[in-house]
Amino acid sequence: MTGTKTRRKSNQTFKRLPKGENGGIQLLLIHNVEHLGKQGDLVEVKAGYALNYLLPQGLATVATEHHRRMVEKHREKLRAIELEKLSEYRVLADELGKQSITIEANANDEGHLYGSVGPHEIVDGLKAAGFSLAQDQIRLEGPLKELGLYTVKVHLHSEVDASLKVWVVPTVTAEDAVSGASGS
Repeated sequence: MTGTKTRRKSNQTFKRLPKGENGGIQLLLIHNVEHLGKQGDLVEVKAGYALNYLLPQGLATVATEHHRRMVEKHREKLRAIELEKLSEYRVLADELGKQSITIEANANDEGHLYGSVGPHEIVDGLKAAGFSLAQDQIRLEGPLKELGLYTVKVHLHSEVDASLKVWVVPTVTAEDAVSGASGS
């Protein structure tokens, strides 16, 4: 068994996928994909992006004539569904705009945090308030490293962003609570 290698069948998968004008793979988007296109668009992407992300995630399908006709036939229905989703995102954006979450963090006397507050902590705070968002929807210009009030951008949809007020306050320890209560 010296030097024997098993060889994969050469590019069988690529032969079945339709090639575009620029040599990429032509796909039909099933869902909106940020920075790529909207539902129903015919796009050309690199083979790796198609095979490793778009097709396995169910975001796109092979661009056959049958699929194109189906999309054309249902484009109005798809547009109505998209408008409904968009209105739901706008309502959610309004609700988030009225929200204010508080995140406790360890800080020194000058108000500098020992660590930082990032998207993970903000998403946890929103979960406690009854909102379910992903970390990649929280758009920070950088980690929050000081106590104070911040306005954080929440990206809900390619056309809808919301602003959320985030209070970063010092952690109240048991000693602080006892000394504050006895000092009154």
